[in-house]
Amino acid sequence: MDTNTLAMAQEIDFSLLALFMRASFIVKIVMLLLIAASFWSWTIIVQKIIAYRAARAEAAVFDRDFWSGEPLDELFEKIGTQPDGASEKIFASGMIEWRRSHRQDGGLIAGAQARIDRSMDVAIVKESEQLSRGLPFLATVGSTAPFVGLFGTVWGIKVAFEEIAISQNTSLAVVAPGIAEALMATALGLVAAIPAVVAYNKLSSDSDRIIGGYEAFADEFATILSRQLDA
Repeated sequence: MDTNTLAMAQEIDFSLLALFMRASFIVKIVMLLLIAASFWSWTIIVQKIIAYRAARAEAAVFDRDFWSGEPLDELFEKIGTQPDGASEKIFASGMIEWRRSHRQDGGLIAGAQARIDRSMDVAIVKESEQLSRGLPFLATVGSTAPFVGLFGTVWGIKVAFEEIAISQNTSLAVVAPGIAEALMATALGLVAAIPAVVAYNKLSSDSDRIIGGYEAFADEFATILSRQLDA
């Protein structure tokens, strides 16, 4: 490398901000899109971690109250018809249908067990939708961000080669900045995709376990009510 080329290379600013500012308009759009996707992904990740932790804590407290031996009617009166917790909502939906299935003479309307099961299933589906909200976005970012970044890199390299052809100079001081700017798009794509994929797999597993706990409780509660129906 000659002295002039070395001097030119030393004068070039390779900081992230400088690379972004020198990038072409299309590459800048790609970078901003990836930064926004990464920011939104982390927002969802933090929200879901907090929500899942709260859901597990609420389920543990309710399970302790449910299996404490307290009469179900008293527990239902305590939590009310519009509870806040997911487990309480499932329990309340079953109890509401249980009470609606009683006639004024104390007898039960036919098909009570099936209606109670459906009511709790509907409540579980609603809670499942709430728990999984935002996860498809993480999956989308994880699968598409690398390709979006690659598009930015390809476009940036194309622009760099065009500038090289115009300047008719293939020295490293001319080639390196354009290539560095282009590769930054791929790096941002990976920065956005990797946490999104890892978080999606972890949060999906946590969501499935929480929903599985709701379904197990609904089955146990339905079994208790079934014994009372048979009695």
